[in-house]
Amino acid sequence: MTGFWLVGLLVLVCISLAGLAGLLFLSRRRRARELAVLQDEIIAVTRNRAFGKQLDGVRDHPELAGLGAAIHQLFAAIDSRERQLREREALFADFANTMPEIVVVHRDEILFANRAAAELLDLPPGQLMGRAVTELVRPAFRAMTRSAVARRLAGEELPGQVEVQLISSGDAERWAEVSSELIDYRGERAILSVARDISYRKNMEASLGRGRQQAQITLESIGEGVITADAGGLIDYMNAAAEKLTGVTREHAVGKRLPDIVRLVDEADRRDLGDPVQRCLSDRRRVNMGRRAMMLSAAGGKELSIELTASPIRGPGDGLVGAVVIMHDVSEIRGLTKRMSYQAAHDALTGLVNRREFERRLEDALQSVREKDVTHVLCYLDLDRFKPVNDSCGHIAGDSLLRAIAALLRDKVRESDVVARLGGDEFGLLLLGCPLDKARQIADDVCAAVRDFRFVWRDRVFQIGVSIGLVEIGRDSTSIEDVLGAADSACYVAKQEGRGQVHVYSARDEVAARQRGEIYWLRQLQAALKEERLELCLQPILAVGKQSGPGPALEVFLRLRDENGRLVQPQEFLPAAERYHLVGGLDRWVVRTTLTALGQGVIRLPEGRSCTINLSAQSLSEEDFLEFFVDCLDQSQVSPLRICFEISESTLLADPERAERFASVLHGMGCQFGVDDFGSGVGALAGLRGLDIDYLKIDGRYTRGLRGDSVNWQVVAAITQLARTIGFRVVAEQVESQADFDALRELGVDFIQGHFIEKPYRLGESSLAVAAAY
Repeated sequence: MTGFWLVGLLVLVCISLAGLAGLLFLSRRRRARELAVLQDEIIAVTRNRAFGKQLDGVRDHPELAGLGAAIHQLFAAIDSRERQLREREALFADFANTMPEIVVVHRDEILFANRAAAELLDLPPGQLMGRAVTELVRPAFRAMTRSAVARRLAGEELPGQVEVQLISSGDAERWAEVSSELIDYRGERAILSVARDISYRKNMEASLGRGRQQAQITLESIGEGVITADAGGLIDYMNAAAEKLTGVTREHAVGKRLPDIVRLVDEADRRDLGDPVQRCLSDRRRVNMGRRAMMLSAAGGKELSIELTASPIRGPGDGLVGAVVIMHDVSEIRGLTKRMSYQAAHDALTGLVNRREFERRLEDALQSVREKDVTHVLCYLDLDRFKPVNDSCGHIAGDSLLRAIAALLRDKVRESDVVARLGGDEFGLLLLGCPLDKARQIADDVCAAVRDFRFVWRDRVFQIGVSIGLVEIGRDSTSIEDVLGAADSACYVAKQEGRGQVHVYSARDEVAARQRGEIYWLRQLQAALKEERLELCLQPILAVGKQSGPGPALEVFLRLRDENGRLVQPQEFLPAAERYHLVGGLDRWVVRTTLTALGQGVIRLPEGRSCTINLSAQSLSEEDFLEFFVDCLDQSQVSPLRICFEISESTLLADPERAERFASVLHGMGCQFGVDDFGSGVGALAGLRGLDIDYLKIDGRYTRGLRGDSVNWQVVAAITQLARTIGFRVVAEQVESQADFDALRELGVDFIQGHFIEKPYRLGESSLAVAAAY
């Protein structure tokens, strides 16, 4: 019985184990099926690149959730990376398609090609993908191209540029100069090749190689100098232009090397530039001597600024048979460039450094005190009693006085120091590496020299003076603005101490200058507005162009009388008006007074002409100014056609969008609109195209002494010509002599304004120029 029971128990255990084994087997098969489903989903996602798709295989199986989350994170990272790559490739493609050069990314086959490459074969860009890169070149160059691609992909350095002949959809031969770089493209090494068209040069070289006799007539007639040399670098031909440039005859030059007849040096440091022909032949490539080459002739020793290129001449089999040198004289162009660079850095009237260049050198000085143990001193000079000369004798006398003072200042400082005209009758001295006590001595000497100077104009003798403010530039100096402001404040204190004084800056000076100066003029302006001590002056504008048409006939100016009855010019009180936001109120006074005078017939204008009013940036930004102007028009019953507003070029460029809206509204009402003090050049003029502008008024610094200043002549000519092309009329201001008047008429300006026509006169007085216009 016991044995039977044991046997039964054993059988039961075996059956249980068999069942458990079966359950385990079924569980593994189920897990395997789940993993297989997950595997199939992953394969489908990667094949379709649908990395954002959810995996259904893990949704109902919590035990696989961790694995699924990790796979989703991996897919998200891959998807983000692919988006970035696509965006970069799109940006690269957009940029490449704007280039005239052929741009190709390739290995043996083309991976990307821009439009220029597709146009070469007259195919859509997409159809080039996957083609062999050798299909872009002629059969004779395919083996070389195939070898170069393999070597480049293997990491071998190759020559920077190679010349190949391209397949072309037309009959003409296409030559290109190809430069290549290794890049990473979609995670693999590839080559970026850029091909520049050199067909013209190759054709010229080929024509020279085929026969010089055929090209000689052409070469003799062109303006560039052409010299050819044989494979040994010896000259065998030069045209007439080359003879003229070098000063050497063809017979004397043949059989010699280029350095035997001329010497090429760097224009800046006189460094010898060697023999471009020999370098071209040894390097087997074109040699450009750069933009600073100067040629010194061995015959006569004359110097010319030139541009020179030496190119190899290849014969059959690509062998070198010689070189061709092309040169032309750029002395006039470089001279003009130098003069324009000089003008950009110097004051046209005195020849001193101008404010922009002075600030640049001041910045260099600030940098030097931070890097070295050195100090400098800045002197700010303001002439005393200059205005009586300018007001009583005119601008020509004032200009002559400023030139004399400039010469005096140059004589009183060292060669290493910087002398600048900062504006008006203000000057600056930058005493480099100068201790403060020595600078004080120099300033005292300058002060005494100016005090002893006598300015004679016709039958009158003037004594002037100068007030000087000094500030030391050391490690504590922070910025250009702070240093200039400190020197200006010290100069103001020097004036307040009795004029003709020298004052060294202290921290109290800035507060004193601001309070004494700006607060004084603030009170003067407030009192003048209340006591009606503001006045209008008018200056005629003469139409001189053959087709001047409607335009300004008068410009109004604001003047102020102080409590002593002295007539004050705007430059004295406008800084305070701008600082304390009174300039908008002054503009409104001018507008209201002008319109009232027009409505009452006090100001009379010729038919079709207008009266010009200057507006500040503050009025431009005031939202209710236009409403105020409309109210004034209604009250005065003046036609908008009789009004022209002017804003300065700097105000226009500071906020062009607001200025454009303002001008558009005024044009819609019938008013005219002009830009005053225009002087940035033709580049800025082109940027004004499309604005509602009727005329430009050329800055007065360009309209003086035109017969003796070729740069100013060319600036005025360029502005006038381009303005006429765009549709703007041109006004020339500050014209003070018959010579400048005649020159401006010759240059084709439409209107002229200045003391030569008539000086500004008070409202209510008669004008000879305006009367003559009726």
